[in-house]
Amino acid sequence: MEYAQKTAPACPFQKRYPSQLIRDDLFFMTLAYNEALDAWKSNEVPIGAVIAFEQNTVGTGHNRVESSNDPTAHAEMIAITQAANAIGDWRLNKATLYVTKEPCPMCSGAAIMARVGRVVYAVPDIKMGGLGGALNVNEYPGMNHTTVIDTGVMQDDCLELIQTFFRLKRGEEPRII
Repeated sequence: MEYAQKTAPACPFQKRYPSQLIRDDLFFMTLAYNEALDAWKSNEVPIGAVIAFEQNTVGTGHNRVESSNDPTAHAEMIAITQAANAIGDWRLNKATLYVTKEPCPMCSGAAIMARVGRVVYAVPDIKMGGLGGALNVNEYPGMNHTTVIDTGVMQDDCLELIQTFFRLKRGEEPRII
């Protein structure tokens, strides 16, 4: 079955350019936010991810499900693959995954299987979140690895981005906060 490809609504948000001098959670989440903007401009759900290792970006990704016709082409999956290739090890114990929305169960499982040391997400997802929103893969009994989870960095900005995208896709007026 073919689905009609709609064009992306005009994106009212601009990329941000954080200072390279302070590479904290806000810095890396800003880079993930910029990845989400790239997803929007490609008519993908605007989710972005960045993986930091030793204060450097080693993986980036944004959703590419529609453009690649691949249901696994989520921002987190792309970033995890890039990071593992960049550091030459599938074990990302000392890495942090930054993502603009709580990872789904598939991406949460991938983060745990890759032994990502820490996951930071901006917006919780009570319907499909895999790290506490709908369920918590991290607390599954018998797991040989768990990750540290932190939330809320740039939550308002990332929520506004996602909500505006879907409002505009539906033809509604955006509610800019």
